[in-house]
Amino acid sequence: MHFINYNGKLVESQTAIIGADNRGLRFGDGLFETIKYKNDELILIDEHLARLWKGMHAMKFEIPKLLTPEHLQQQILQLISKNKQPAARARLTILRGNGGLYDAVNHTPNYIIQSWQLPESNGTLNENGLQLCIYPDAKKMADSFSNLKHNNYLPYLMGALFAKERHCNDAVILNNHDRLCDSTIANIFIIKDGNIFTPSLSEGCVAGVIRKFIIMHANSAGFAITEKAITIEELLDADEVFLSNAIYNIRWVAAIDNKTYTNTIISKIFVSLQKTNTAVFC
Repeated sequence: MHFINYNGKLVESQTAIIGADNRGLRFGDGLFETIKYKNDELILIDEHLARLWKGMHAMKFEIPKLLTPEHLQQQILQLISKNKQPAARARLTILRGNGGLYDAVNHTPNYIIQSWQLPESNGTLNENGLQLCIYPDAKKMADSFSNLKHNNYLPYLMGALFAKERHCNDAVILNNHDRLCDSTIANIFIIKDGNIFTPSLSEGCVAGVIRKFIIMHANSAGFAITEKAITIEELLDADEVFLSNAIYNIRWVAAIDNKTYTNTIISKIFVSLQKTNTAVFC
């Protein structure tokens, strides 16, 4: 039997927990974090919860004193233990609750925690490169909320459907200036002539936890990373491309549309970061 956690209560995963008036269902009024659990540890949990708290304040949630990062951390661990998962992907979703657009019943966060088993091979560098495509139809706005992991997910959702229709592993999402933002589930990095670049946060990408870790530790390992605006032309002219997120760490991209890429420097970056922190790159 598989369980979820709804506001501190463990219930069977198929249990109905919200009604038709829920603002998360109606308007996407909420945020989420996806956290990896491996080797008896929630990886980079402090970074995840700091980002979540920043998002709740930005979205004007009224956080009760008893709802603390430590409390949610224990709730995640309790669920993973209940589901008997030695390695897991946990999703923590925050929703505002019931009400219309102008008349929320209250601004207290409700939370849902789910967990799924991860394979033992998770976190290793992929041997077969990913095939990506560029999604042209929905652009992500670069605004005050772009860096948050909020539930207004339409560009990513449609990008994922676009990728699946074209038998791609993922899709590149563009911002409202037709420049690189991120992918549907990851931040994106390009390498050209040994130089590494990633879209700056002002370009609208999610402020990824692993993105931050890579920028911080790759620089100290001798791999300089520059945050900047990146055009489609620069993407297609790159020598190497890789994605990063909290579940898979780094995954190298073999092709975008008809352009192919190598992974020589990516492999070196992965090894260096693994030596820097084996708990994170596990």
